[in-house]
Amino acid sequence: MEILQALFFPPEQPGGVSSMVPYMQERFNKVGWPTELFSLPKRIRGKGKEDFPFLHLEAGEFEDNPITAKYLQTLRDYLWWTKLRIKRSYDLIHAHHPVAALVMKQVFPDTPLVVTIHSSYERELILNGKIQEGGPEHRFLTSIYKEIEDTADRILTVSDSFRAYLAPYVERPEEIGIIANGFDERRFKPISHENAVPQLITVCRLVPAKGIDILLHACAELKAKGHPFVLHIIGDGPIREELEALALSLDLYDDIIFYGYMLHPEEFMPFFDVFVLPSRAEAFGSVFAEAALCWLALVGTDVGGIGEQIDDGVNGLLVPPDDPAALAAALERLVTDSTFRYQLARAAWDKAKKAYSLTRVISQLKQVYLETAPEAGGKG
Repeated sequence: MEILQALFFPPEQPGGVSSMVPYMQERFNKVGWPTELFSLPKRIRGKGKEDFPFLHLEAGEFEDNPITAKYLQTLRDYLWWTKLRIKRSYDLIHAHHPVAALVMKQVFPDTPLVVTIHSSYERELILNGKIQEGGPEHRFLTSIYKEIEDTADRILTVSDSFRAYLAPYVERPEEIGIIANGFDERRFKPISHENAVPQLITVCRLVPAKGIDILLHACAELKAKGHPFVLHIIGDGPIREELEALALSLDLYDDIIFYGYMLHPEEFMPFFDVFVLPSRAEAFGSVFAEAALCWLALVGTDVGGIGEQIDDGVNGLLVPPDDPAALAAALERLVTDSTFRYQLARAAWDKAKKAYSLTRVISQLKQVYLETAPEAGGKG
């Protein structure tokens, strides 16, 4: 079976998809299912001129809105780039973004299409203060899910909670399969170490949805109680300067290091003690599984896929979103009790090795691919 994995972002971009799909390609190639990756380069903007034909949406009413107009142009660009670059056929296409899914079925209508919906663009925009729930942008973006339902041969997502999120926007939510993300264990090498001062780390794009402002306020409470720590922030984004100013105003300048974007943070994480990310929403939260595979204690918010990864008090600690006091209390438990911290980290590693193995993902996807394109199953 010859497979095309259609991404939106190039595979070197940060995020759960990029930390998994290139390794999927390697595994499928090894078992004799040739797999290629395709994505839209950042430089391709404004090239597409052909309007995209939707099944249900009336795109014209959204053309004057800057956010929806940009999305429509991105569809045109992806369509233009796909027609320009792909000159062959595949037995199956697996798209990892709504734009990729809609375009691939338009260009290759007879090719079986599997789609994994990894996250919610509209929910991120709402949390980041860019759009209003129920507004035109929200209505447009949530309508895309119905387009995908009537376009794809099979829809997958990454957590029970995210399938529940999608349910109001589709007619057959019970048909959406769930395959949680998986990771190549060879990438993660836990290192035995002793830090005199507890080292906290977070890895994310610096946007309001990730709740780093809450983390900084929690760290201020931790410092006020006299607990030493260092917080390492890996990632970049539009509110970095705002967060740096907040850290300064909270007297955390000497306790925090902003690193900016890093391509392979999993190479850095094993030297730290606690991974913390107080997201306001997450479809899955791949970075928690990655941190667990690095043998770190986990602290997260009880939202989306994070709550499915962390059993509170067993392999990590869960706190409500937007609650600095609860987050500070959770961090205090870990920075003051190294034995408890080790127990949580060990349990997190055990669960991640079993539940978030890339081998499990490949096995599940092979079954989905064979069910979706049975006539191609005998090719490899």
